[in-house]
Amino acid sequence: MTQEVLDGCDTRHLKYSSAPSTQTELVKKSLRELLRETAQPVAVVTSTLPDYETESLQRSYSSSSVKSQKQIPSIFHGATLSSFTSIALDPHPLVAFSLRVPSRMALALNAHAVKHMYRTQTQTPPHMVINILSAAQPNIARLFSRSDLHPFPFTDSKVQWMLSADGLPVIKGALGALSCTVVGRSLPLSDTRWMYSSMEGWEAEVEQVEGVSGLASELFIARVLRVEDVQEPEGQLENDELRTLPLLYHQRQYTTVGEIPNS
Repeated sequence: MTQEVLDGCDTRHLKYSSAPSTQTELVKKSLRELLRETAQPVAVVTSTLPDYETESLQRSYSSSSVKSQKQIPSIFHGATLSSFTSIALDPHPLVAFSLRVPSRMALALNAHAVKHMYRTQTQTPPHMVINILSAAQPNIARLFSRSDLHPFPFTDSKVQWMLSADGLPVIKGALGALSCTVVGRSLPLSDTRWMYSSMEGWEAEVEQVEGVSGLASELFIARVLRVEDVQEPEGQLENDELRTLPLLYHQRQYTTVGEIPNS
């Protein structure tokens, strides 16, 4: 906490307890019930895993059904997003989403952020793709939401995908796909004391927060660098009209949009 902040406010209101109050629990319950009535877009973020984890995963591949490590492509990973939204277009197009932690995807994106943190060029290359799913792809959303059942979704499933110009997986048949780069490390959501930190002491403050509370989810903010040209999937879809409609999550099930009748 910076001295300027301490001098300008009553610190009694900044005290934080990791134990949720009864009022907080009531707010969470009411909000959860309300959001179930609000349709949410469904997206899958895809990226590459950190190098050190890639090596261990390649060893596990080579000892299983894969005959040669030469047949192993780059290790990709994906995760279905429980929240995703556009937050700005000017001066830069920005999107935001959250991920539960610990998770391989959160680890991968933070590793990419640290890797490019001290680059001198003004713009880093994309290191993830946000695939906004179409109404024809609820199976894709389920696949990437269960890492326990599908730890290697790009290898062990029939999901159709292509590579972007940056070598990242783009899911075929998606409504759209955004090649992005995170603008910095993720932000903890279980304790917001980092909001009051100076930028110089931000990393130390985050480490202190992580040690105190233990995180449930983290917020990622990403800059959109390119909107991808998504290819059509091979084979005939059961309903071609669903390909042009968004996949939504509403009342604990997947659905899509419908027309409002004229009054």
